[in-house]
Amino acid sequence: MGLQARPKQYLWVWLLWLTGFYLVWLYLMIFNGLWPVAIQHWPMAAAMAIGSYAAGSTPMGGGTVGFPVLVLLFELPASLGRDFSFAVQSIGMVSASIFIFARRQPIANAMLNGAMLGAVIGTPVGLLWVAPYFSELYIKLVFAVIWASFGLLHLYRIDEIASHSGMTDFDETWDFKLGLGLGVFAAIVLVSVTGVGIDMVIYTALVLLCRADLKIAIPTSVVIMAFTSVVGVVVKTLTNSWQAGVYENWLAAAPVVALGAPLGVFIVARIGRKPTLLVVAILCVGQFIWTLFSERQLLGLGGTALAILAVLICLMGFEKLRQIGAKWVRYKDAS
Repeated sequence: MGLQARPKQYLWVWLLWLTGFYLVWLYLMIFNGLWPVAIQHWPMAAAMAIGSYAAGSTPMGGGTVGFPVLVLLFELPASLGRDFSFAVQSIGMVSASIFIFARRQPIANAMLNGAMLGAVIGTPVGLLWVAPYFSELYIKLVFAVIWASFGLLHLYRIDEIASHSGMTDFDETWDFKLGLGLGVFAAIVLVSVTGVGIDMVIYTALVLLCRADLKIAIPTSVVIMAFTSVVGVVVKTLTNSWQAGVYENWLAAAPVVALGAPLGVFIVARIGRKPTLLVVAILCVGQFIWTLFSERQLLGLGGTALAILAVLICLMGFEKLRQIGAKWVRYKDAS
């Protein structure tokens, strides 16, 4: 058997994008005298050095680190954490996506296309008519619950998830419709509230329902979060509804994530995705415990119990999807 030819790569496209970004960033810094602002917010740049690696190497956007750092560590409003997620991911995850396409990595195209359309529909609806009605505490809890359940899923199912090869082949029309439905749901319920989440939802559908290889599922999740973040940036800009403080933190973090997220894509291809997923999963569970502790006075015993129950319900939902996916695989194998 002859060696399979590697697809031609177009890394010059990514390098062109990277050069253009840094020129624009330097222009803003030099001609507007913003160096002191960026230096003042260096802790966010340091945090996003880790966050951007996770954004490029896992199905969890850079906001997965940026949100808890701003909200839990710096004790800033949760709505600021959401808006910062949009802003920083529109650079870091876009950079990672361009890197993915330039390297010709496999993508679940049909589901991705459906999810992108869903994001275009759901993100404006969620930001304009859903998110404004939720309190800062609710935003924190939604983030904490969803990411804790996602982390726990990987802690006890990582071997199975990492063992998938290829992807269960369904009809592309079905994949598109599933992506569309999940995209609309995730954009309205999760993205508009926390700034992240659609990547996790699409990834979950790919690995649990379609039994997709991580080499397919993770790049697909990165691309959909990048696209949705750009949609979020457009909506926030057109409605002039950015939270104060986003731009200053973005100035410090943007040059880090522009290189850090693609670096995550590159490194994880060499060391494997399992170790990184386990570390990020532990961080997801840790931020949940931190949130419950920091908000213990507002939550009380009843609120804490409900938050834990919500995590368990999410885990039950993940297990149901896994069972359906296994059933479909057996059906496809038998037919």
